[in-house]
Amino acid sequence: MPTRTARTAWNGGLEDGSGQVELSSSKVGTFDVSFPKRAADEAGGTTSPEELIAAAHSSCFAMQLSHLIAEAGGTPQSLEISEDVSLGPDPDGGFRLTGIKVTVRGEVEGLDAEGFAKAAQDAKATCPVSKALTGVEITVDAALEG
Repeated sequence: MPTRTARTAWNGGLEDGSGQVELSSSKVGTFDVSFPKRAADEAGGTTSPEELIAAAHSSCFAMQLSHLIAEAGGTPQSLEISEDVSLGPDPDGGFRLTGIKVTVRGEVEGLDAEGFAKAAQDAKATCPVSKALTGVEITVDAALEG
């Protein structure tokens, strides 16, 4: 299996510095990062580690969920996964990820709501990025549409 690479160049201190994260393997872009914008309610055109984690986890989750739906005898027509990754204070000092909320909506043939919810919970437990994030509470809200 391949290894993927990203690179960050940072200048300055935490509060006055800024940087750029480059998605090196895919070459799809370079994105600005800054701590003040990371900690603000409005991102102001910059990304953050939390947003990148949300992107990584939601895409991994979608792939794993589509696989598990098929294993359960269903056919995924469409899946919409959105994620909220929260940053907050760490009781031991500094910051930590305080939670990940996964919202899943899907159109699936051959599975009822209970089967879909089970597949979503199984995806949470088995997607490789979920496994990497075991130190963070992950909640899943899964529902069928249509």
